[in-house]
Amino acid sequence: MAESIIPDASSLTGWRKSSYSGPDAGSCLEVVDAHPSGVPVRDSKDPEGPALVFRADAWSSFITGIKKGDFSG
Repeated sequence: MAESIIPDASSLTGWRKSSYSGPDAGSCLEVVDAHPSGVPVRDSKDPEGPALVFRADAWSSFITGIKKGDFSG
């Protein structure tokens, strides 16, 4: 669960997409590294929309689970 919400994600700088994202403007998540309050996450198609901020340890666990295939259908 997100710790907080940043109403306008464009107020942050340093957004990056996963290296697995293609060059088109498809459905991608973007994150900001080394943010003091956690890991902000936004929808790349809505850069001025909200960003959800997750605790760094929760985000790390989520990424580890993805790499292990825990969420594959």
